[in-house]
Amino acid sequence: MKDRKLPTLDLKRGYARIKDEIDQAVKEVLESQYFIMGPQVSGLESDVEKYLEVPRAIGCASGSDALVLALKALDLKPGDEVITTPYSFFATASCITRLGATPVFADVDPDSYNVTAETVLSKVTEKTRAFIPVHLFGQMVHMEELSKELEARNVAIVEDCAQAFGSWRSIDGTPVRAGASGVLGCFSFFPTKNLGGYGDGGMVVSRDQEMADRIAKLRVHGAGSTYFHDEVGMNSRLDAIQAAVLRVKLHHLDSWNEERRIAADRYRVLFAEHDLLGIVTPPGEDEGNYHIYHQYVPKVMRDRDRLLEHLGSEGITARVYYPLSLHMQRCFSFLGYDKGDFPVSESLTEKTIALPIFPEITEEEQEWVVSTIAAFYGKK
Repeated sequence: MKDRKLPTLDLKRGYARIKDEIDQAVKEVLESQYFIMGPQVSGLESDVEKYLEVPRAIGCASGSDALVLALKALDLKPGDEVITTPYSFFATASCITRLGATPVFADVDPDSYNVTAETVLSKVTEKTRAFIPVHLFGQMVHMEELSKELEARNVAIVEDCAQAFGSWRSIDGTPVRAGASGVLGCFSFFPTKNLGGYGDGGMVVSRDQEMADRIAKLRVHGAGSTYFHDEVGMNSRLDAIQAAVLRVKLHHLDSWNEERRIAADRYRVLFAEHDLLGIVTPPGEDEGNYHIYHQYVPKVMRDRDRLLEHLGSEGITARVYYPLSLHMQRCFSFLGYDKGDFPVSESLTEKTIALPIFPEITEEEQEWVVSTIAAFYGKK
């Protein structure tokens, strides 16, 4: 195994499976010479509307821009508060501060890694304007426990679905996909996502037509028509090549997500077979959730960082998502949080490790990963 390498994600294998479809789609864009927005983008928007069963989808330049555009549509102002998780990628909180509002963090569940109704509702004040649930690593927050309560308090829900395209949760017996619960849902098409392009890209979906119309203007400098600007917006247009690639990939997404779930189940079985369950705790999957395992992130009870180095020395790439909670980031020191304020999030930064997972990973490769972990801990 010494000469072998296993990345956390192998994009080349994914491309090889659909090479002819992708090459044809890109060729059609090149021949059209229509590179920014246009029919491919509007086609993707329509495809996503049907897939998610939402009234509107608006393509933009990145997942970070999707969050900013969504919050701009809420007219946040200094003094407004937005509740979210401290255990997430930086953009979740930076989009709030970029608009002059204040992030208010709520701690997470130790098994799902997502915020809970209890932690969120305890943070609501008269200043709360919005809540950003992050469907972390591909698993949805319990939206049904929050939606009615927050809407009654006039708190807008803006879902951060950057890692969750295709995941769903059974709510009152009906599958509801990530992005379709809040008034706005925000997606990233970064290449590493389950639905990823070959460059950057993002999307906002909306259940509010008036808000959707405004976001569609905001992404093109606030212009209602060319050179006529209703307000100051952003340059956040989606490229046609990215849209064409994503349209191809969307047709395969459900089968790829199911392959990820099979790989996640296989890891659980292998941990048990190698007597690792007292040391390695698989990520929890909440009842009613369809987890799509954008990342496979177990907890390691001891020597996490040494294990990370050991895996690397054996040719296996593993990562830490995330090594520092958002409330402890230097740029957010003005918020006044201290170490210990969100103990679960802080514990996860010290114990979690992301192991390789992607649709094409083989049983042999997963056995290699787990046997390498077992050898490190002196297990069979």
